[in-house]
Amino acid sequence: MERENWAESISSTSADDAQAMFNKHLATYRKIVGENLMFHREVYGLLHNLLSQEMQKPFKFLDIACGDAVASAAALKGTAIDHYYGIDLSPQSLELARESLKDLPCPIDLQCCDFVEAMTDWSDAVDVVWIGMSLHHLQPEGKVRLMKDVRNTLSRDGLFLIWEPTLLDGESRAGWLDRFSAYRSVWAAITDEEFATMLAHNRLADFPESADGWKAMGHQAGFAHAEQIFMMPNRFGRVFQFRN
Repeated sequence: MERENWAESISSTSADDAQAMFNKHLATYRKIVGENLMFHREVYGLLHNLLSQEMQKPFKFLDIACGDAVASAAALKGTAIDHYYGIDLSPQSLELARESLKDLPCPIDLQCCDFVEAMTDWSDAVDVVWIGMSLHHLQPEGKVRLMKDVRNTLSRDGLFLIWEPTLLDGESRAGWLDRFSAYRSVWAAITDEEFATMLAHNRLADFPESADGWKAMGHQAGFAHAEQIFMMPNRFGRVFQFRN
C-alpha cells in the first residue's frame, strides 16, 4: 500500500536487483494511484484546496516520506509555495521526485535519509508538514515522538497534516488487516502476486490507530487542536490536521 519503505526492503540486495525490485514496486504503486484505489485524487485534492484557502502568504512545505512526489507536486501547483522540502529513504524515489517537482516556482531541497532521524535533527522552520501513509509504520511512542519533532519545526500558525490507516471504532489491528485482506475482490487492477506482497507488508509493518488515538497522540505531542477532516470512502484511512 505504501511506496516509502521500499528502500528498507532492498538495502541488502545488489544494485541491479535493487533497481529491478524498485521498478516492480513502483509499477504496482502507480497502478494503485492510476485506478484511484486508495483515493489519492480525493486526498491530494483536499490537500490542494486546504493549502490554497489557508496559506495565502508564501509558505514552506515539508513532505515527509515524499516518494516520487507526483501527487504532492500536483497538490502544490497554483499555491503560494515558497520552499519545498522532501525526505525519503529511497534515492531512486528522490530522483523521480526531482523531476516531478521541477515546475514548482520555488527552491527544492531533497534529503535521502530515514525520516525519523531527519526530524530529530531538523532545524529549518516550516509552515506546513505533510506525511501520507507512513507514520503508521512507527510504534505508538515513535509516532508521538515524531509528532513532537514536527511541532517543534512548525511556525506559530503552522499546520501538520497526516493521511494514515485508521481503525474503526472498537476494531483491532488484526481486524483492520482482515478487513483489508477481504477487499481483494475490489482491487481487480492488480495481480494476486501484487496484492499478496502488499498484504505481507501490511501484516509486518502497518500499525494503524483509531481516530481518537491519532487525535490523542497529537494532543500528547503538544498540539492544541486535532481533528479529522476526511475519511476514505472504503474507510481504511483518514486525514487529520493538527495546529498549535
